[in-house]
Amino acid sequence: MADAQQRAGSDIGAKDDIEMRLGANLVHLPIVRAVAVNIAMRADFDVDAISDLELAVDEACSSLIAHAVAGSVLACRFTIGADDIMFTVTVTSAEDVTPSESTFGWRVLTTLTDGVTSWADQLEDSLHEVHIEFVKRRPVVSR
Repeated sequence: MADAQQRAGSDIGAKDDIEMRLGANLVHLPIVRAVAVNIAMRADFDVDAISDLELAVDEACSSLIAHAVAGSVLACRFTIGADDIMFTVTVTSAEDVTPSESTFGWRVLTTLTDGVTSWADQLEDSLHEVHIEFVKRRPVVSR
């Protein structure tokens, strides 16, 4: 995941990144899932990997929406690499808490992805920016 994190932190490949900003509301999840599926299809992922990415995106977004302050924006970024897709999602929260790694939802994320992490950054006025980031690699097909 270090390569994907370096890619996200720099402008290399940024021209191919896809970013979305939506209200932090569960009604917007179908839009984010549809974009994830489309990106994975274009990246030539197989059907199982596409489904895994879709479910992981849904779980990551749902987890953060539960912590979002009213009126918060759900910021999503897909970084497309040669053999992987990195997804980063962020919301503003009143809590300095990342999603618990002991929940079923976190287990889903770790099972469906090839590396996941979360963190929180302090903002002004007792607010926090909470992030989840994961990478999904294209499966290697042996012939």
